Amino acid sequence: MINEPIFEVKEEKKEGNYARFVISPLEQGYGHTLGNSLRRVLLTSLPGAVIVSVKIQGVKHQFTTLKGVKEDVVEFLLNLKKVRFKTTSEKPTKASISVSGPGDVKASDIKTDAEITVANPDLFLASLSKGTKLEAKLEIEVGTGYLPSEERITEEIGLIPLDASFSPIVRVNYRIEETRVGRLTNYDKLILEVWSDGTIDPKEALLTSAKILVGYFNQLVSPKKIEKKEESKKDELGAIGKLSVEEIGLPTRVANALVKAGYESVEDLVNAKRDELVKVRNLGEKSVKIIEAALGEKGLLLK
Repeated sequence: MINEPIFEVKEEKKEGNYARFVISPLEQGYGHTLGNSLRRVLLTSLPGAVIVSVKIQGVKHQFTTLKGVKEDVVEFLLNLKKVRFKTTSEKPTKASISVSGPGDVKASDIKTDAEITVANPDLFLASLSKGTKLEAKLEIEVGTGYLPSEERITEEIGLIPLDASFSPIVRVNYRIEETRVGRLTNYDKLILEVWSDGTIDPKEALLTSAKILVGYFNQLVSPKKIEKKEESKKDELGAIGKLSVEEIGLPTRVANALVKAGYESVEDLVNAKRDELVKVRNLGEKSVKIIEAALGEKGLLLK
């Protein structure tokens, strides 16, 4: 017979975007089990919104300078990567900067839609001299984990893709101490420290991470059957339909997102509706266009 675990979770300290949690008493060994699992999920699986591409007026590539701007383009882009956003939508969002000097450009100068707000408005971006005007168009996306700029295909002149670190959690530490239950001293006390970027409360982040883990464990206990799609078009597509999404030249990020959503082959893509693909996590309108281009090379179309 398996005993249900009973322990307490206390938010021992809260300062701004930092919180320290104490989880105890835990059976010996479960401090590390919970601590390591929660740390990994906190750092890799929570969604966040960041700038993924920039187009600066008068700039064709990042290795250049702008007249009247103290920072070169690379420094400006590095500062933009630090901007964090709170959003109520998972769709890609457009934003812009239009500022005239003299003075400093800050994250608060970014103009966004009503659904998205800048979480760190005081962040410095650039310094302009008198008579200088800085204009830029930004694209913001919601995602998880890390997406290198090399995986963002673009043929638009002047559009600069950025490395995107979506995670709203900046840092996580945990340590284990011994604690007593009655006369027994071989219990674990898990002390978990969480630093966020200000777009999510540390306690909310902890609870969300726990729910993600519960979802995975529930699939082990009560597995849901994966519904296989009808194979009506299998013969029509022939060998092309059997190709995996990794074999048709899609970026790794796009292919991984498709596989996680159950679209593993060309046949799956052809039978899918375009509107369904746009809603797939970590995809979007631009990614679907990439998919359409890849299928087009094989003489196929989305629904």
